[in-house]
Amino acid sequence: MDKIRRKNAQKVIVAMSGGVDSSVAAALLKRAGFEPTGVFMKFWKESGHGENRCCSSESEIRARKVAKILKIPFYVFNFEKEFKKRIVDYFLKENKKGLTPNPC
Repeated sequence: MDKIRRKNAQKVIVAMSGGVDSSVAAALLKRAGFEPTGVFMKFWKESGHGENRCCSSESEIRARKVAKILKIPFYVFNFEKEFKKRIVDYFLKENKKGLTPNPC
C-alpha cells in the first residue's frame, strides 16, 4: 500500500456493512492517503430475531463505531421504500408470472 500512497488526498465513498471486509477497506484507503467517507444503507425494516438480517441496526452500530475509530465521516441512507418497490415488489410480480427474476 505504501507504493500507492496518494500525494493529493482523493475523496472516496466506502459502503460499510459493519463487517470486516468493508472496515478493512476503509482503513486501508485512509492509510493509503485517501479521504474515505463511510456510508451505510438501510434496505429493509427489521423484524424478529436472528442473524440472517440485511443491514440490521447492529450492523449500523458496528459500521458507525469503525468510522469513529478511523475518524472518517459516516452517513446512513434509508432506501427501504425504493428497495421494496423496485426489488421486492418486482420480484413477487415476476415470480407470480412463473418467471425467475434476478433483482439483486
